[in-house]
Amino acid sequence: MNGDRLETCRIDDSKPTDTELARALRFLDDERTAADIERSARRMGLLIGCLGSLIGIATTGGIGGIPIAAAIGWAAYEGRRRSPRWLAALRRTRALGAAPGIVGRIVLRMRLEPSTERAVEFAAATGSGPLAESLTAAAARSRSNPGSGLRTFAEEWTPWFPALERAGTRIRAAASAPRERRERGLDRALEAVTAGTTDRMAAFIGDVQAPVSGIYAFGVLLPLALIALLPAARATGLPVGAWTMGVVYVLVLPSVLLAASGWLLLRRPVAFPPPRIGPNHPDVPAGYGRPIGAGVLAGIGGWIIGGAVVPWSAPIVAIGLGSGVGIGLFALPRRRVLSRIRSIETALPDALSSIGGAVADGVAVERAVRHVGETMDGPAGAAFAAAGRRSRTLRVDVESALVGEEGPFADVPSPRVQGAVALLSIAAREGQPTGDVVIEHADQLEELRSLERDATRQLQTVTRTLSNTATVFGPLVGGATVALAAGMDGGAIAGSGGLDPAMGSMLSGTSATGAGAGASAAAATAGSGTATSTGAAPIVEPIPVPVLGRIVGTYVLLLSAILTGLSTTISSGLDTTLIAYRIGIAVPTATGTYIAAFVGAGLVL
Repeated sequence: MNGDRLETCRIDDSKPTDTELARALRFLDDERTAADIERSARRMGLLIGCLGSLIGIATTGGIGGIPIAAAIGWAAYEGRRRSPRWLAALRRTRALGAAPGIVGRIVLRMRLEPSTERAVEFAAATGSGPLAESLTAAAARSRSNPGSGLRTFAEEWTPWFPALERAGTRIRAAASAPRERRERGLDRALEAVTAGTTDRMAAFIGDVQAPVSGIYAFGVLLPLALIALLPAARATGLPVGAWTMGVVYVLVLPSVLLAASGWLLLRRPVAFPPPRIGPNHPDVPAGYGRPIGAGVLAGIGGWIIGGAVVPWSAPIVAIGLGSGVGIGLFALPRRRVLSRIRSIETALPDALSSIGGAVADGVAVERAVRHVGETMDGPAGAAFAAAGRRSRTLRVDVESALVGEEGPFADVPSPRVQGAVALLSIAAREGQPTGDVVIEHADQLEELRSLERDATRQLQTVTRTLSNTATVFGPLVGGATVALAAGMDGGAIAGSGGLDPAMGSMLSGTSATGAGAGASAAAATAGSGTATSTGAAPIVEPIPVPVLGRIVGTYVLLLSAILTGLSTTISSGLDTTLIAYRIGIAVPTATGTYIAAFVGAGLVL
């Protein structure tokens, strides 16, 4: 089964066959067949195409929009039928991030006992995800054949991570070598997989810079800058109406950005898998009532505030604040759990080093765990202290004290923590000889943490521009260009409330009198859609400021969510908790920046 799963990831971008689609579904543990996906894709494409055609005919009164609707329907069909392959590729990317950890656990077990069979079983039992599942299946198949399954496991993943085969070869050679040579061979195996991860991430960082710059230029700067050219386009008779703007900025551009983001993420070779925090976690509130209620209240408040500052912006502010607050509150408990897990992972090398040193000196693991709990601060210290109390009070073994029912590490879904607990359980059984191995495991965890931290920092140098654009630069340019377009379009008509006449018109989105004969004549001419002089191109009716502001505002909100999700996924992997948390911050920030930029630019202009 795992072989079929892995075959999925070899598929290129050509049109998928039924066999390829079936393999992708098996890789994802999806019980549907390729025929089921094909039927649902056809229904989706047909439905979207028909609805788009009907909407186009109803709004334009003609059939000119049917080709566009057909193209959208075809895109929906292709996206639906290809989505299993894309999801399988993303899952493979997450799986390969666990490769250094799995090889590290194999090496550790080999230092205790030069048996590849037991080392493979230990690494598979203490891991999670597709890579651990593949190793488990390989070990199970090897029970009826000579060998440990390490060779077949490495061969299955070699097309996407060649370092695994090199590491596996060195581990198998070390198993039959004398002790001194075995230690060097195991060190070289760990170096192979670490260097492979570093090299692939470095290559990805170099390759990703140009696409990210393209997304920034053609997905952000150019579309927002073109808004300021609307008056010139209208003066030349170019039929750029509200419906055209809405389709382009609310549907087409966000769809293109999503497609480009997906294409970019599929090219990432390795992503360190984040802890999975499910709804059943004890620190995650059940239900969605609280975030939904808070989002509704924030939306109502945003409608009131937006209507008071810029009347036409009320729905934009309501959606921005409401969705941001709702998503943020949904992700906040999970974010707290994630922060606790990261804090424990950060302190884990120091804790294991202390425990390993004590065990090497002849101290029992139970006593060493209690000592760490007494001397270490933070969540890790509290967890080890609780484990020490459980061990002494309940008279249970180390594993039960750490991850047993209601144990302090039972609700920590981290492969690194679970692997450390398994190693401490072995140390409690085998005693003093395992002390140095525990210390070495602490060094391995520190190296893995350093590797992940360096990769994230290098990726953030590329994605920082996207993050800033999503929350600040994009909304700032969007608000300013809407104000500029409104001012150039004859928006300088008498206002009220003590504001500049132009600003009063743009804020309210209404036309008043008293701005002067030139402005009135221009407005009248634009409103009638007639030419201003003989032989001149007809002037198309301008898009009202409220409509233009809402269209661009919607684009700004979508832009903030898409770019924030993209930058977070590139730098930190597909961490849904972190993505939702950052989107919950980015969208309200972009909303406020957009309205402030419009008001500020209107006052200056």
